Amino acid sequence: MPYSKYKLIPGINREGTAFSAQGGWFDSNLVRFRKGFPEKIGGWEKEQTDTYLGTGRALHAWVSLGGTKYLSLGTTVKYYVKDGTNFYDITPIRATTSAGDVTFSATNGSSTVTVADTSHGASKGDYVTFSGAASLGGNVTAAVLNQEYSIDSIVNANSYKITAKDTSDSTVTANASDSGNGGSSVVGAYQISVGLDEYVSGSGYGAGAWGDSTFGSASALAFNNQLRIWTHDNFGEDLVINPRAGGIFYWTENSGTSVRAQSLTDLGAILPPTVALQVLVSDVDRHVICLGADPLDDAGVARTSVVDPMFIAWSDQENINDWEPTSTNTAGSLRLSAGTQIIGALRSRQEILIWTDDALYSMQFIGPPYTFGVNLINQGVGMVAPKAAVNTPAGVYWMDRSGFYNYNGSVSRVPCSVHNYVFNDFNQNQSFKVFGYLNRQFNEVGWFYPSGSSTEIDRYVVFNYQENVWYYGQMTRFAWLDEGVQPFPRATGTDTYNYVYKHETGNDADGTPMDNVYIESADFSLDGIGNAYTQIQNVIPDVRFLGNGGSDQAVNFVLKTRNYPNESLTTKSTSQVTESTQKVDLRGRARQAVVRLESDDDASTEVRLGVGWRLGDMRLNTRPDGRR
Repeated sequence: MPYSKYKLIPGINREGTAFSAQGGWFDSNLVRFRKGFPEKIGGWEKEQTDTYLGTGRALHAWVSLGGTKYLSLGTTVKYYVKDGTNFYDITPIRATTSAGDVTFSATNGSSTVTVADTSHGASKGDYVTFSGAASLGGNVTAAVLNQEYSIDSIVNANSYKITAKDTSDSTVTANASDSGNGGSSVVGAYQISVGLDEYVSGSGYGAGAWGDSTFGSASALAFNNQLRIWTHDNFGEDLVINPRAGGIFYWTENSGTSVRAQSLTDLGAILPPTVALQVLVSDVDRHVICLGADPLDDAGVARTSVVDPMFIAWSDQENINDWEPTSTNTAGSLRLSAGTQIIGALRSRQEILIWTDDALYSMQFIGPPYTFGVNLINQGVGMVAPKAAVNTPAGVYWMDRSGFYNYNGSVSRVPCSVHNYVFNDFNQNQSFKVFGYLNRQFNEVGWFYPSGSSTEIDRYVVFNYQENVWYYGQMTRFAWLDEGVQPFPRATGTDTYNYVYKHETGNDADGTPMDNVYIESADFSLDGIGNAYTQIQNVIPDVRFLGNGGSDQAVNFVLKTRNYPNESLTTKSTSQVTESTQKVDLRGRARQAVVRLESDDDASTEVRLGVGWRLGDMRLNTRPDGRR
């Protein structure tokens, strides 16, 4: 028989069975579709060697008036500003002691130092920096004490323990001479409490053990979203930041990276919110907006310090320091009614979109005397996580707990050919970790999410909004920032250390071959209807190599067969395809067949770097055959 061309439908389709999806693709990993054809995704590499502490769950980029390009990063334990190749810690200070309030005690032969500070208010894992300390008399010198420490454990409300270290981070063991207490000049500067790396649905005391995570910290457990998620926005060239259900802080660019962010209260602002679920700055009118803020008390003279999860407050126009509503300014507030809490918000064209757990609102600037007005756009559809909405050239897309949606003047559900694959294997208990991302270069909007067997993000799903196709894969990323201020997307990931990665560069995974790259078709009937046994003699592959690996690039062409839809697939052949391969002999016999293309980046004889490929239309040579 002559060769028959097999042109498969673009995108992955998992809504039916492998047989009912014949004519298309059924499974993939680290592969995208572009102009109808599958290709390996771009690689990634570390942006710099400087690392950060904690899980990086928020990225933001901007340019100062002087032309300096900044990248800020919020983690579970810190907030950083990256200038050049270095991260600078600007995590706010929540409390600074008076001189002499802090004292130390050490035990001969132990590296554990007990710190006494009455009503310290700290939790396990919090960071504190000591200054003004004198040597304890032996190995625990002034240089050892006068630096930043992470608290190992809480003894009680008046003391906690740390592990002594030198300036190179090596453990220091006290000796018999370490009998002092550090002197009367010790000052302790406590950073805001660290956040949790896992979502906990309970709130208040009892959500953990004393000294474990943030138990005992009213600020961290005042609301049920304890997963540390940061929001941030620019007020001019300066930065407004907020840890969800925490305070509102301000970093002034011209103060430099050696200066930490400060609370609005410490900066002398008039009646600013003290807690919020999210901050952002409105576009043209430039009001700083706090969503899920604490309202004023009944007398209107102070904030309640308790999150009202449906309350919105905003500052005076062009003035972050004035939050008291008066007849001579535009500061104000309002409360939403549909839902129980604000999940997240996104600045869009001429409006701010606000999602509660049950509705979508549009908030628009309307001018005096009300300043802002809200319209209920849709009720009955919420959002799965605070960062699950994405602004794209095709409108706003978001993910809720059971589907994907688009807003472009009205709300519509986006048909998804991998819906069951995603939501039937999705850890709803950690859904607050989900975040959406945009890869504008390839017309992709996607979501990173934790699968049902994982407490951390381990998968992604992508919708190509220009070609209307879906695909997915496995990857661990915690935050994403599309190209804009800087070329190439940036993302945070996990490693022995924590790095920011630059994506869509090269074809490898940070200097090593990209692992487990493949695309696999649905079953197709060899005789056209699936009744007769058919012999597959050979295939003419149509593969274009795009990488920088030169003539060494190769992929594997795999043929799998079965005779019945519920029968397990059997691999009949695996053949290497290079740029000079003309045809591949297969010798398979069956009713149904599956083809799979996988990167041969890690061959048994050598490691191949720089492999990139794009698949076209294959041609199969078959003939009718009986079963023997």
